[in-house]
Amino acid sequence: MKLRKFFMRSKPFLVAGLFVFFLAGCRSQFPVLDPQGPVGKSEYQLIVFSAILIAVIVVPVLLILVYIVYRYRAHLGNNAPYTPEWADSKLLETVWWGIPILIVGVLGWYTVNTTFLLVKPPVKDVKPLTIQVISLDWKWLFQYPDQQIATVNYCEIPEGMPVQFVLTSDAPMNSFWVPQLGGQEYSMPGMAMRLWLQADKTGDYAGSGANFTGRGFAHMRFQVLARPQSSFNAWVDQIKKTSPPLTQAGYQQLKKPGVADHMSYSAYPPGLFNDVVNKNRNHPSSWRR
Repeated sequence: MKLRKFFMRSKPFLVAGLFVFFLAGCRSQFPVLDPQGPVGKSEYQLIVFSAILIAVIVVPVLLILVYIVYRYRAHLGNNAPYTPEWADSKLLETVWWGIPILIVGVLGWYTVNTTFLLVKPPVKDVKPLTIQVISLDWKWLFQYPDQQIATVNYCEIPEGMPVQFVLTSDAPMNSFWVPQLGGQEYSMPGMAMRLWLQADKTGDYAGSGANFTGRGFAHMRFQVLARPQSSFNAWVDQIKKTSPPLTQAGYQQLKKPGVADHMSYSAYPPGLFNDVVNKNRNHPSSWRR
């Protein structure tokens, strides 16, 4: 009987313990919790810092709630003090207003400071790589201005090199996201948005569109392949030698709604990215610019 009563009283704590235990295995299922670059790590630290500050408020409040419900429950022989004339406490008012204000102030300062640092290159002693990205229905076109090659639904980057992704859309607005490398950025018609990312380790990193854009939205996935610099250079040479060029007619065919596999192009029409941005200048999503 006593054992049963013990388990009944311990049930909430057992459930909480199991919850924490199973969450420990979520790292591989939630790539954002396994950052592989300086941008992703900064955002991960911001998530952890925010969770700790929130826990500073939520955990004591829940514990006090449980204590009050138990201590002041309607129970025969309960000797809890009964003070119906009690109205307020300046000390308690100061505590439950002062601590949240302090926490929100610290969290706001840390968030703003981190956010502004992310609009700059993760490291400044390495020449960055620029990749122009056009989101289409329902695929991603990557262009390398310095290498003059293009790919669809995948891109290759050198390990340890900061990469500036310049994003626009020639279809409905979308959101470019590589969870293990950093947070998302919108791709909008008529605008050129910028996002800095960097992979510290070689690997294949999954990316996707994070903004619903119709029936093919689930297929708007791509891969970011981080390779050593020598492998990246060899890959560029191979693309130039073995892949066909992307012509203006080919682009018009590519932008038609539909899904696509990985594709590579040894060249693309000069000024294609800027032409796409300029022709969509009057799109409603660019009006706030």
